[in-house]
Amino acid sequence: MHRGLERAAERYGKRVAIRFEDTDWTWRELDEASNAFARHLRGSVNRGDRVAIMSGNRPEFVIAVNALSKLRAATVLLSPAWKHLEVDHALEVTGARYAITDDASYSMLKARLGTQGVTNLDDVPALAGILAGHSSPLGLQPPTAEDEAVLVFSSGTTGLPKAVRHTHLSMGHGIDHWVESLGLTADDRFQIATPPSHILGLLNFLTAAAAGATVRLHRRFDLDELLRRIQDERMTLEMAVAPIALAMADHPSIEDYDLSSLRYIMWGATPVTPSVAARVTARTGVRWMPAYGASELPVITCNPIDRPDEWRLDSAGLPAPGVQVRVVDLETREVLAPGGTGEIQVLSPSAMKGYLPEEDTADAFDRGWYRTGDVGWREPEGWVHLTDRAKEMIKVKGFQVAPAEIEGVLHGHPSVRDCAVFGVPDTAAGELPVAAVLLDPDHATSTDELRALVAESLATYKRLRDVVVVEEIPRLPSGKVLRRVLQQQWVDRNADTSD
Repeated sequence: MHRGLERAAERYGKRVAIRFEDTDWTWRELDEASNAFARHLRGSVNRGDRVAIMSGNRPEFVIAVNALSKLRAATVLLSPAWKHLEVDHALEVTGARYAITDDASYSMLKARLGTQGVTNLDDVPALAGILAGHSSPLGLQPPTAEDEAVLVFSSGTTGLPKAVRHTHLSMGHGIDHWVESLGLTADDRFQIATPPSHILGLLNFLTAAAAGATVRLHRRFDLDELLRRIQDERMTLEMAVAPIALAMADHPSIEDYDLSSLRYIMWGATPVTPSVAARVTARTGVRWMPAYGASELPVITCNPIDRPDEWRLDSAGLPAPGVQVRVVDLETREVLAPGGTGEIQVLSPSAMKGYLPEEDTADAFDRGWYRTGDVGWREPEGWVHLTDRAKEMIKVKGFQVAPAEIEGVLHGHPSVRDCAVFGVPDTAAGELPVAAVLLDPDHATSTDELRALVAESLATYKRLRDVVVVEEIPRLPSGKVLRRVLQQQWVDRNADTSD
């Protein structure tokens, strides 16, 4: 996996690879720092080891990932937002015995792995000494294609997350697919504000190296800072997930920024909300290019980069080069003809090797095809449409109700800034949909009005049992809604009321 960085250092040596705050790193500097970091770890990390990285966005994250690849060890990505329970689970399921982290998580990991088992990236003197060490290539035999490269954790919307095992081969194909899907070249400039522990954040780093593109790295998400960098550094593309798109649509003065250098904004991780995307385009003139992937299979579909006149907000796009997509019946698993709604399944060389715990792997594949758990349908020409997650579908009197369909109606109301729909138990119907809504304080409305809007727009069995006004919609960093959290909050609230 580190070959991408080494090739970039050879081809683009003195060109800027990463901009972080007020510091620039060239491709050669990044590669030499990775060599030095690998030499530091060599006495503690062996071939085949799994090493945890729990860090925010920073250049040293890229350095550490490549250093571990050079040592033929695998990177285990831990979210910096995780607490004790999640970290304990991740270390146990992967068997990681060494970690690279920062001040925010150092004490927690040191307590589990010991002082000699952790490198603290915020120990400034120690880090300076490490990076000042010998930076020549290590001369080790490279890992094989089937060796583990990265373990990234699935979203975990139900229970504790599973570790997704990617090999050097699967990540290599994923990187190639993403470079081609984005039309990325060494002349491109884009930003990363998404967490590096998420597959999209990691993939963007690796893809930038493969193409030689320059990355502006942000420690945290700040929309005005992102907009200013697009304007001042003439970014050519922008990556967005749902919360970023919503923030852009709601920004009070986005028109004040010159975003004309952007070729497009990529919307990933969740299905596009057309009304939100259209508001951004109307205010900025920048178009959206939807794409679709998963932790287990990084690039599935994308709108065709070479045919921008065909881009659509109602579809996740066409299968990426080298990727096959089919739709199977949710009950019988029979392959459906175009137009039939069922589970999206994918065949691709970028698919994961499997899960940890290993017993979860068998159910992830259907005759070799990866089961996404996403519900959708295909057009005869191959365009893929996502309607919802299979496990998040609400079953009302035997009818399947997709939360995204109701959310699309609510998003069309001018008072709704964000929303999420989830199912709650009902004696007569089995389940009924409930909506949590975040309202714009400057545009008054009532929950009865929102319920009426859905009742007027959709079939009777899709009517909302309740509308709850909330201060925020809980989401993962990737933008995916934590519907089970909202469901439990609703159940607890109504239990208190009944008491």
